[in-house]
Amino acid sequence: MAEVEPDCNPIQPLLPKGGQESKETRVDLEKPPPPPFMQPGVDDFKNFDIVRAVQYGVFDRVRELVDAGYDVNEMDKENVSLLHWAAINNRADIVKYLISKGSIIDRFGGDLNSAALHWATRQGHLNMLVLLMSYGADPSLRDGEGCSCIHLSAQFGHTALVAYLIAKGQEVDMVDRNGMTALMWSSQRVFGFDPTRLLLTFGASVNKPDENLGNTPLMYACSTGNHTVVRLLLNSGAEIDITNSKGQTAVDFALEAKNPPLARKLRQENAARLAKKGGLLGRLTTDKVIKKYIMYIIPFLVIFVVGYIPESNIDWYAKLCLALLAVIAFRFLKTMFLDESVTHIMPVAIYLATKFWMVYTWIVYLIPYIHSRNQHVAFMINILLLTYFFYKALRTDPGYLKNNREDKIRTILDLAETQTLTLDQFCSTCLIRRPLRSKHCSICNKCVAKFDHHCPWIDNCVGALNHKYFLGYLFFLMGMITWCLYGCYLFFSAELSFDFYEEGITGSLRKIFKVSPWVGWIGANAICHMIWVSCLFICQLYQIMWLGMTSNERLNSYRYSIFHDKQPEAGGHSHQHSNNCHHDQKEPKIISPFHRGIFQNLNDVLKIRICGILRPLQVDWTTKYELNESDNLRHRKPFNSPRENYQFV
Repeated sequence: MAEVEPDCNPIQPLLPKGGQESKETRVDLEKPPPPPFMQPGVDDFKNFDIVRAVQYGVFDRVRELVDAGYDVNEMDKENVSLLHWAAINNRADIVKYLISKGSIIDRFGGDLNSAALHWATRQGHLNMLVLLMSYGADPSLRDGEGCSCIHLSAQFGHTALVAYLIAKGQEVDMVDRNGMTALMWSSQRVFGFDPTRLLLTFGASVNKPDENLGNTPLMYACSTGNHTVVRLLLNSGAEIDITNSKGQTAVDFALEAKNPPLARKLRQENAARLAKKGGLLGRLTTDKVIKKYIMYIIPFLVIFVVGYIPESNIDWYAKLCLALLAVIAFRFLKTMFLDESVTHIMPVAIYLATKFWMVYTWIVYLIPYIHSRNQHVAFMINILLLTYFFYKALRTDPGYLKNNREDKIRTILDLAETQTLTLDQFCSTCLIRRPLRSKHCSICNKCVAKFDHHCPWIDNCVGALNHKYFLGYLFFLMGMITWCLYGCYLFFSAELSFDFYEEGITGSLRKIFKVSPWVGWIGANAICHMIWVSCLFICQLYQIMWLGMTSNERLNSYRYSIFHDKQPEAGGHSHQHSNNCHHDQKEPKIISPFHRGIFQNLNDVLKIRICGILRPLQVDWTTKYELNESDNLRHRKPFNSPRENYQFV
């Protein structure tokens, strides 16, 4: 018999939920594991009965007992077969052996009257699911509770299993014995995006009621207060006012769950939908195009009104009346047209409005105080370059990963059958394999190659294909703000004299806004914008040049193993397992494997070529899935040294 190497953690064979346990195989999962010296040793394995041998994965003992005449299809006193125990404990080699000896694959047993495939599904063993199905196990069979494998995987949140089952041909809207679909189960049981998001991507019906009670997925989500899933379902077109067999709606389920905020959210959403179907005002206030245009106009009006009213030569009470009218108009527009569906474009609108009024101020107020024609030319060139880079950063595809349905199915099958289908490298929304350095953007709802961040100031992601335009946008935006501040300084230097020692800051500001409230207001805006623009630009250069990382990688580097420097220290010793396995482990040093030197890092983003002197690294980040040894330029590993698994981001 082959020796079994002791592990740091005691082996805990798993038992099915709701299944019976024999006295010999009972494992109390509530109690802490016994100390290592109480764990079975090689001598103990030799005395195991076949059930315990299967549970602990002692292959030689299993083969010994089967060769001695044990029937692999014999059910134990709990009415459970050996294949069940091997499946729930993920013993692939024993499963293959039992099947080769004639074990019945779809045999039902246990309290839940389920097959081995059901047991593996409940535990989320994807490799066992693939293995059993490769031997002909039927995932559409229902267990004693009436659920097939797709319903079980949805109940327990095993997204990878749901993806594989659908890719193998399981119907996304298959109903169990109670008339419930996988989407209903995930909406009720799983408090997270997955696997609900995956089911919706595959086209699961959001308004299909169950066959017994007439409840929709939205009702099941409301019954447990699952806000995350409620939002997913509403965004996918779930109807709010559908009634079940008892005349209840989703709002009633939210109230029964004692969740007034959720009920209020549903009522507001339903009111907005009804208004859209109503009269002219309702259609105007819910039209996305109109709301978008109003969102763009509001910052222009706000900046103008705040600066124009104090600047105008009218009596103070007239200014007060104009201010009150402006506040009333703003509150009306905000109430009628602005909601969370358009707030994401507010930063872009603020940028455009600020840029417009800065150019207006330069032309109308500051030109007489700037006596150099070259300065005017430089300012206009800066504005043109800023407009170009902003447009390119806004409109350029940042590197969205695309795939058709056939490719998505093929990807799922390939990853699952090679035992590499995990959510670290598979996007459950886009249903694609994630390349290195990519990430799914929740705002754009797409995966982006070499994802840096989603920037609200350009209303677009910053990724592999538009990062250089984003840097140009920040650089020339800083230039425009600098020119504006310079012009404001010349204006106030000519119009008044400052004595900060005598007047202080408040006195100086009072003089500034008394001379020209408009120029003072535009200058204040320029200072505020300079703060975030300069901080963002410096942070971008630091991450690119000195760290060799994107913003996403810097924030999440502790999660991505490729950034962990695990090289042995000088004079260090190899790690040896001990019985207690207590070790003082230091946090790994974070180093980017993509670092190529500060100037080369920058040029890899800017993509500048000059006669072979400057040569950026040419990498298609939309198709790069593995970190090769030649890519790790900062620390190259010795020849034939073991490699760490790459990490998808």
